[in-house]
Order: sequence, then structure tokens, then C-alpha cells
Amino acid sequence: MTDATGSVAIDCFPESAGRYRDGHAVVVVDVIRATTTAVTGVALGRRCFPERTITDAVTRASRLEQPLLVGELGGQMPYGFDLTNSPAALARRADVHRPMVLLSTSGTELMKNAEGCEAVYIACFRNYRATVSHAAGRHSQIAVLGAGTRGEFREEDQMCCAWIAEGLLKLGYVAANRRTEELVERWSGAPPEACLVSRSVTYLQQSGQLEDLDFILARVDDVTASFRLADGEVTLAE
Repeated sequence: MTDATGSVAIDCFPESAGRYRDGHAVVVVDVIRATTTAVTGVALGRRCFPERTITDAVTRASRLEQPLLVGELGGQMPYGFDLTNSPAALARRADVHRPMVLLSTSGTELMKNAEGCEAVYIACFRNYRATVSHAAGRHSQIAVLGAGTRGEFREEDQMCCAWIAEGLLKLGYVAANRRTEELVERWSGAPPEACLVSRSVTYLQQSGQLEDLDFILARVDDVTASFRLADGEVTLAE
């Protein structure tokens, strides 16, 4: 990690990616749960292909050998999928040879919308520091984008985006706008448990998926690799 100069902006929602196609690297954040699932899968050696729609996911799966269909839309696992968008459930599986086709309500849509930017990185609590280390100095303009859910920039994504932006600021980047500064100030030094007020957490509680919350909170900065989306696949960034 070296000192660098450039700018960093925090933004949110899948449609925001279009604002950063010219000269920006984009970091996609969807802590609960798409980017955590993607990072977990690839870190374990599984291939990962995010898709925007069920049709796209099924089409992609038809081109792969023994694919694993993973994901949800509107909180529901689509018919014919193997498991929902659960990093905890994915981590328990031993069939890492099976490529994962990943679908989510907003996270994978943001990933696909960001294609065409200078670079697309995939980040969550697990690899936020590694993402800073890799991106710093490689790009003069970086946008850290939260996926958002039901029109809300959820707390867990605000936090992760802010941590990444703060890391870049410490390396000489400047905040692109006041909103970025405010989010960094709000979440600087906050513990991961500060996201428990999020409606995403409420959803996990009400739907009996607390193992994913436990998984996310117990694994912060434990992955030392960064991940990049290129040619439709999430891979280790080099």
C-alpha cells in the first residue's frame, strides 16, 4: 500500500453506476448479502458469475458444467435455484468445483451496471482493507457504491463504503463531495455491530436467517485478497 493522489466518492443504488463510467474505478458493496456471498465463494476457490435477471442466470448456467444457482429476488429464492443468497450456507458446501451463478435484488444488478467502468471491484466487510490496498494508486478516481435496498442506503453498506473511502483518504485521496466526507465521519471507528439497526438485519431476523448475520459480523477484514469483476466473472484481482 503506497501513498497516492486522486478522488473518492461514495454513492448508492444500481443506477448510480452510470455516473462513473468515464475514468472511474468502481467498488461494489452489498454486505447483506451479494458481495459477501461472492467474496466468500471465490475466496474458497469457486468460480462466480453474477447476473441481472433469472433469465440471464439460467442462460449462464446452461453454459457451465454442474452450475450452482445461488440467489434471491425480493427476498425469495427463485424456483429451481440451489440455495438462497447465503454466504454461510455457501461456505459449508464442499462442492467448490461447481461454478456459482449469483443473482440478487440489487447487488448483482449494480455489478452488471458497473461493467464498462475502468475497473469493477467487489467488496464487503471481509475484504474492505484488501480492496483499499489493491485499488489505491492504480486509479485516480474511485467510486464506492452501495447496492441499496428498497430505496434505502442501508447502514451496513454505508459503513463498508465509508471504511473503504476512509482508507483511501488516509493514503492521499480527497473526498469528491461533502456527502462522502459526512459518511466517512459518521462511520469512522464504528464497530460492525453498529449496522444492527439496519432493516436488512431486521429482514434476516424475521426470515430466520440469522446465521448469515453471525457469519458477516464474525468475519471482518479476514480475507487478504481483493476481487474484480471482468468479462462477467468475479475473480481474484491481480
